[in-house]
Amino acid sequence: MNKRVLYLAALLLAFSSLPAFGVSKEIVQLQTQVQNLQDQMAQMKQSFDERMGVMKNLIEQSTDNINKMTEAVDTLQKNLSQQNNDNSGKVDQVSGQIQALHDSLDELKARVAKLSKQIDDMNATHQNLPVASPTPPQAQAPPADVLYNNALRDYNAGRYDLATQEFGDYLKFYGDTELAGNAQFYVADIEYRQGNYQQAVTDYDKVLEQYAGGNKTAAAQLKKGFSLLELGQKPEGVRELNSVIQRYPRSIEATQARDRLRKLGAVPAASRKPSPSHTR
Repeated sequence: MNKRVLYLAALLLAFSSLPAFGVSKEIVQLQTQVQNLQDQMAQMKQSFDERMGVMKNLIEQSTDNINKMTEAVDTLQKNLSQQNNDNSGKVDQVSGQIQALHDSLDELKARVAKLSKQIDDMNATHQNLPVASPTPPQAQAPPADVLYNNALRDYNAGRYDLATQEFGDYLKFYGDTELAGNAQFYVADIEYRQGNYQQAVTDYDKVLEQYAGGNKTAAAQLKKGFSLLELGQKPEGVRELNSVIQRYPRSIEATQARDRLRKLGAVPAASRKPSPSHTR
């Protein structure tokens, strides 16, 4: 278009040197064409400026929207992180309360067992005469409930070495009683708390294998999974946690397992409907 304008301007100059009476009509036509071209160029420039303005506004609006979305995402991430931290704290708190209730129930069961034993002993006293023994009497172990309660008290007080010895004595003298599985669990749990994760895995397995029907089975499998994770055996630990979720889906241990798996970036297993033997 610029070449055309120059060409018309050159023609205008050329015609300007001719006699006025011969070229007036052509000059007017050229002037009109030049004016039309100038008007077209002005319109094109105006249209271009308007489009550039629109594009600039769109870019600014898009930038503002992106910034707002970024702030919203950051806020959402902070809220989710805070909720996860709050939920984790609530789960730990509830877990501690459940543990305390279980311990109180264990103590109550031990007292009932003691009363039952005393009644049996009284009946045996009335039915049997004392028999003299030719050998000196051997030292007897403390009563089962006394030994267990002392061990549990020392465990809760953080006297782990003494509690380990007392739980060990309980397993030695009363390994076939209802609370034997609990005693084995606490032995393993002390090892876990002291960072002896490999031995803890072994002793948690004893709970699962020797006392499978006890009320510490779910807790033992959960803590076994935690121990394996501490040992760097992630696949094995994840498998144990998923097994807890599948076997005891409504338990506090299943909730803790799901929380730990999410922190690891693993997908918790789908819960299955618990059978009567899996309810607690």
